[in-house]
Amino acid sequence: MSALGSILHRRIAQTGPLTLADYMAEALGHPEHGYYITHDPLGAAGDFITAPEISQMFGELCGAWIANAWMEAGSPDPFILAEAGPGRGLLMADLLRATGRVPGFYAAARLHLIEISPALRRLQAERIGAFDPVWHDRVGDLPEGPLFFVANEFFDALPIRQFVRQAAGWAERCVTSDGERFSFALRPAPEAGLLLGPEIAGAAPGTVAEICPSAQAVARDIADRLGRHGGAALIADYGYMGPQTGDSFQAIKAHEFTDPLAEPGEADLTAHVDFTAIDRAFARNPLIRRGFTTQGAFLRALGIEQRLDALLALADARQAVALKSGCARLIDENGMGTLFRMFGAAAGDAQTLPGFR
Repeated sequence: MSALGSILHRRIAQTGPLTLADYMAEALGHPEHGYYITHDPLGAAGDFITAPEISQMFGELCGAWIANAWMEAGSPDPFILAEAGPGRGLLMADLLRATGRVPGFYAAARLHLIEISPALRRLQAERIGAFDPVWHDRVGDLPEGPLFFVANEFFDALPIRQFVRQAAGWAERCVTSDGERFSFALRPAPEAGLLLGPEIAGAAPGTVAEICPSAQAVARDIADRLGRHGGAALIADYGYMGPQTGDSFQAIKAHEFTDPLAEPGEADLTAHVDFTAIDRAFARNPLIRRGFTTQGAFLRALGIEQRLDALLALADARQAVALKSGCARLIDENGMGTLFRMFGAAAGDAQTLPGFR
């Protein structure tokens, strides 16, 4: 039994079942035994691979988008350049390389990273330490000012609540324990109808529905900052525009799906992102323009195929294979190109959202 497993068994014995949100928060972010505190989850030797690990072109095109948004906002100086969940720092390194020739961008940028993992903070410092990043545990800790924000596979790891429709009404799915193993349990949730909204509240018995209060809070925080100071946000993740029902809670370990209750703290836990809820948070401010599309459509619109051609002209045979393979994975309509979605928002004087219809 993992150290965190022992802690959670005792906690449940003392206080009763945990909500799924509490279980996820502890499994991923426990200050001593949480998955993101004790693991480097990325790469072939880790548990999963993200778009920046697959190809430099992802971060470069994100950089082009951010630079364009910054210029359309009047090139504010200084401004907050922030990334949530920066992993090994690859996306930000590629973004910064792509913006290196944008006049005034480096001088105006103040780099801030939202990261709770000590191991990943060290890797980020090695890769982009020259830009003097400041680290934070939460988006809410960012300083005030014009904000240009990027996040890739950050929202999917925020804790969700899950509800199951029964004949007598909604029940919340919780995690309970027999002292040795964790299992799911249900408890009445009369508040669920209000939380889920009218589109889902009247669903048939057996329906599973999810909400992510943390994602909604983070989105509201970013949107409010854009409303106060201007800026833009670019979010990439796997998810959907709702309403949508179904159980998307999952665990990944060593690049394979695993039981999310088997070893808390030893596997990555995620759920699909409800981009409708994120969009609502930004829509509260009528000055913010918003866009939503698939990752493949976004990258094609920003010129990933032309960027590939430029890189191939300088590549050797081995590099060419890797470049072509990486591009194909990012935009594949039967894979990441459709499964992953992009959300963009911009305030202030921004007139366009490149990559979004």
